[in-house]
Amino acid sequence: MNSPLRKLSILTALTVSLFSASNLASAGKADVVKVTYHKLSSGNYNFHVSIQHDDSGWDHYANRWEILDLQGNILAVRDLRHPQLDKETYQKTKNNIEIPEGIRTVQVRAHDIMHGYGGNVMTVELE
Repeated sequence: MNSPLRKLSILTALTVSLFSASNLASAGKADVVKVTYHKLSSGNYNFHVSIQHDDSGWDHYANRWEILDLQGNILAVRDLRHPQLDKETYQKTKNNIEIPEGIRTVQVRAHDIMHGYGGNVMTVELE
């Protein structure tokens, strides 16, 4: 049965499926897009991290960013406690971070509750 109505139904179903998949993918993984920092007189650091993620609600949002050494050890975590529904890119700060002596390069990565890790990671050289 190859009626025009059946072909239209199949085409409509395919279009809806592709649209739904592209909407899910558009939120994608959380990307770190900018990192700035300030070294304090104590030797600790304040980090300002910009995350890009199209948060869609409580079931899909960027929920934290982390600072790691080059061996993958987590040095600091900034929890993001709610979705940012009105912003695709947003900056969050964590203050007074202690970076162990001798570490001059760190990585900053983001995490979202649906995809986990896997978005853009930035490598930062410290002064």
